[in-house]
Amino acid sequence: MGDLFLVRHGETEWSRSGRHTGWTDVPLTEHGREEARRLVPMIRSHRIGAAFVSPLQRARETAELIGLRDFRIDADLHEWDYGGYEGVTTVQIHRERPDWFLFTDGVAPGPPEHPGESPEEVGERADRILAKVDAAHANTEGCVVLVAHGHFLRVLTARRLGLPASEGAHFQLATGTLCRLGTEHGRPVIAAWNVRPGP
Repeated sequence: MGDLFLVRHGETEWSRSGRHTGWTDVPLTEHGREEARRLVPMIRSHRIGAAFVSPLQRARETAELIGLRDFRIDADLHEWDYGGYEGVTTVQIHRERPDWFLFTDGVAPGPPEHPGESPEEVGERADRILAKVDAAHANTEGCVVLVAHGHFLRVLTARRLGLPASEGAHFQLATGTLCRLGTEHGRPVIAAWNVRPGP
């Protein structure tokens, strides 16, 4: 189990306003592009063995801006399917469901093509990605990089640590940041979290 680097895509208009952005394919803002570019020295300082990227344009553009070239697009890296809460902010949801919490309650049902996912379903996707990460580590030298989305990467971190998907709630993750999951005495650990380069 080698080092696993997680990159959350840069800012979008929807992430800036707090709207849940699952399948809606919104682009990066110019600030989001700059957030990504600032990660380049941090990425270049490591040997990359493999990289996997969400198919959504905000993740693909982030991957390109941080200097990744030979990456695989993987649909399992897409953001949580927010179902009926797509495009809606937490503040708006709390007007009708004051105690609602994504990581335990999931989402309201959406249209047939985007019905929504439970925390456990997102966790199952994260487990599939982690199996691919482990296979990449077994077949290549260097670290593995994932470029994806905030809520999904939080669930994936919980699963890497052997925790239920709902425990992803404890790992706040900002746009345009880098995290490193490593090992200590053979056990998975968070080695760095929510890192941005200095000014």
